[in-house]
Amino acid sequence: MKRFFLLFSLLFSLTLFAKPTVTVSIIPQKYFVEQIAKELVTVNVMVGAGSSPHTYEPKPAQMKMLANSDAYFSIGDGFEKAWLPKFKSSNPHMLMVDSIKGIQKIAMSGHHHEGEKKGHEVPEELDPHVWLDPMLVKIQARNILDALSSLYPLHVKTFEQNYDEFIRSIDTLDATIQASLKEVTSRTFIVFHPSFGYFAARYHLEQLPIEVSGKEAKPNELATIIKEAKEENAKVVFVSPQFSQKSAQTIAKQINGKVLTIDPLAYEWHENLLNIAKIFQSALK
Repeated sequence: MKRFFLLFSLLFSLTLFAKPTVTVSIIPQKYFVEQIAKELVTVNVMVGAGSSPHTYEPKPAQMKMLANSDAYFSIGDGFEKAWLPKFKSSNPHMLMVDSIKGIQKIAMSGHHHEGEKKGHEVPEELDPHVWLDPMLVKIQARNILDALSSLYPLHVKTFEQNYDEFIRSIDTLDATIQASLKEVTSRTFIVFHPSFGYFAARYHLEQLPIEVSGKEAKPNELATIIKEAKEENAKVVFVSPQFSQKSAQTIAKQINGKVLTIDPLAYEWHENLLNIAKIFQSALK
């Protein structure tokens, strides 16, 4: 009997002090939540490393973690339209948090594809990659802070202190990127998937995408991109590890340039944006 009560007490203690779980859509959000919550929560990510939100399918282990989550932090990506209602139905008590509340999205940049003739109404696709602009991440951080404080009021003071520190680091990051890109002479860069619209808008650059809305450029569109690249004296084509490099390699060969990988979905968000800025600084000099 004594052994039974000891085992019961141990299990009760483990349950009492088990870390709560929250779920996010993409890996950079995990970084944001952990900057504010630190070790106080476990963060479950639905679109894991090496995966693309555009071809997303949840794994059983992720759904199991989702069922135990106190909150879901959405990012406004297209896959959420299909999956968020299913996520909610699997865990009706889970708090649904719009982490980009208060952010005005911009349109996805790109070329017209065949069938998208001038004068023909084509629904405007909004760019979901808001986490690549540090100033917009400050808005996301506030939404995350508010949700965590509502869920776990005993830790509000800790959350607020961590949030303040995170905001200061974002301001420093922004100033560093501004300084590193201030003197670049070429402001246009070629990228396979148009992930960097917000980054480009923040730092006065222009992205020239190869693929738009999941459609790779046709031969005549590739010719147009190559012509623009030569006019801009572009020598680098950027790709994300989640996408094919075939078209990028074709363009790089035609402009006598090279292909470089930059990852919009890396976990170490702060270091990743610094690295991207350095790559841009070197490529656009």
